[in-house]
Amino acid sequence: MMNYGNRFFAAKNRPDCAKLQKKQTGNTMARTIAIVEDEPALRENYSDALHKQGYAVKTYASRNEAIDAFSDTLPDLALLDIGLENDVDGGFEVCRFLRSASATLPIIFLTARDSDLDTISGLRLGADDYLTKDMSLANLCARISALFRRIDAFAANNDKDEGDIIERGSLTIDTNRYAIEWNNSPVDLTLTEFWMVYTLAYRPGHVKNREQLMEDAKIVVDDATITSHIKRIRKKFQSVDKTFNCIDTVYGMGYRWNNTN
Repeated sequence: MMNYGNRFFAAKNRPDCAKLQKKQTGNTMARTIAIVEDEPALRENYSDALHKQGYAVKTYASRNEAIDAFSDTLPDLALLDIGLENDVDGGFEVCRFLRSASATLPIIFLTARDSDLDTISGLRLGADDYLTKDMSLANLCARISALFRRIDAFAANNDKDEGDIIERGSLTIDTNRYAIEWNNSPVDLTLTEFWMVYTLAYRPGHVKNREQLMEDAKIVVDDATITSHIKRIRKKFQSVDKTFNCIDTVYGMGYRWNNTN
């Protein structure tokens, strides 16, 4: 079995990580990150590294411990392992609890399980990203920072008095409430899904590739994660309207919104 703890500890001291620490410290002091991880060495490594980034960190070893804590106070972001002690899918249950408590809380799976089934399951439960434990610290920090930048951008947008409601045919986007309706029926989207729909629908017919979607939605993910999010978004709209077909896949290029419905 790969020793992820040692690999992560080594990654903390790489030059690129040091640059990230220096750049991010000072902007993150108010942010609280919850780590749900059953391996003590990994919990300590993650916690130490994120503390050095300027984050406040709380750690939990089990599903029950985490859910009990989250029932009182939600963190600003959650890093979840899937297998927790003898609870093989405990992280999935923690994710389900967090997503039911907040549609906008950033959730990242950080796990040794790298099967397509686990990845799809995590994203279907509403996680914003799914990473494996061989991920470098620099990449992990970049993804966390991107999620927080997105939240800050939304908060700044909420301070504006104009452009709160966007309508595209049957689609209505409320940027103040981060709410989307289709034919006057609400579509239950996570914050990542909301932002992706907003990005695509803002200019119907314009193709957005993965890099553009990441930039506009202020996320850092891979092709498979983008694809999973798009599939999940389609299913949510189709649960409201079975004839929904407004998100086109333009093979080799990306995705676009059309107003055929």
